[in-house]
Amino acid sequence: MGATNHTLQALLPWLLLFVHQAAAASGGCECTTATDGANKQGATKLKLVAIASILTAGAAGVLVPVLGRSMAALRPDGDIFFAVKAFAAGVILATGMVHILPAAFDGLTSPCIYKGGGDRNGFPFAGLVAMSAAMATMVIDSLAAGYYRRSHFSKARPLDNIDIPGDEEGRADHPHVHAHGHSHGDAIVVSSPEEAAIADTIRHRVVSQVLELGILVHSVIIGVSLGASVRPSTIKPLVGALSFHQFFEGIGLGGCIVQANFKVRATIIMATFFSLTAPVGIVLGIAISSSYNVHSSTAFIIEGVFNSASAGILIYMSLVDLLATDFNNPKLQTNTKLQLMTYLALFLGAGMMSMLAIWA
Repeated sequence: MGATNHTLQALLPWLLLFVHQAAAASGGCECTTATDGANKQGATKLKLVAIASILTAGAAGVLVPVLGRSMAALRPDGDIFFAVKAFAAGVILATGMVHILPAAFDGLTSPCIYKGGGDRNGFPFAGLVAMSAAMATMVIDSLAAGYYRRSHFSKARPLDNIDIPGDEEGRADHPHVHAHGHSHGDAIVVSSPEEAAIADTIRHRVVSQVLELGILVHSVIIGVSLGASVRPSTIKPLVGALSFHQFFEGIGLGGCIVQANFKVRATIIMATFFSLTAPVGIVLGIAISSSYNVHSSTAFIIEGVFNSASAGILIYMSLVDLLATDFNNPKLQTNTKLQLMTYLALFLGAGMMSMLAIWA
């Protein structure tokens, strides 16, 4: 957990720097008049409302499953929690597919980028970046899980030290010994349901941390975009839509945090990071609004790349680490009522988040 927190803290300043560089690039093209409908005073009031609304919604969303685990109905091993996670996974999937990825394609094919010449219908860079981000997420997911697993089970007795009668190598067929790793003292023994549960907890911790990283990238971008806008007509529909957006995403992340069984301090850190990122992005956007040019080619490229990467991360996490894991769970597959409830929750979450694309 500590290593991942340090990674997030190290990446966030670089992300903000890149966004600021995009904002400061005012020498690009002017596809539309940036001052049309501008009202800085009115926009500032709406931005303050947006900060309070999005902060409250994000915090409430992530705390729903975190505080709800004390209730029997919302325990991580309960039926309702399966439905809550499916709903949240649908929200995250729709966020990546319906909200972020189309915005990435629009940004990287903007006529502002190709004003000086070039084919805006050329290579689909947004798809390439999203695919690369998804594959990188898979690699990070696998390596991190392997690292934490080896670190935790390194204290387990190696196979070479287990004295099992009838096998000079210490590798007799024993119903309670399952080896994972290398021989000559490096093998890891998982010999009890408790250790299997620990291995599952490690996987949930990696999932929640990688998922939060993808959400943070997206939250910073949408926060900066809102904070730099000077048109109230643009900000008004975004306040409500982004508040719901953060609330639903918070439920998804909170569910993963609960399953990861973090300590209280780590839970608070992750919940705080999520809740504050979009409001901080808005504040940053307000601070750089005087030099921000949403129509510069550099801004379109930087935002398009970050949106593509964020979409790839969220799509991978929702399909592979959330939906595939739960829908292949024997408890779900052997319970028709639970299956129907989970399917309905998935479609409801994806549908509601997709409808928000009308306003945001």
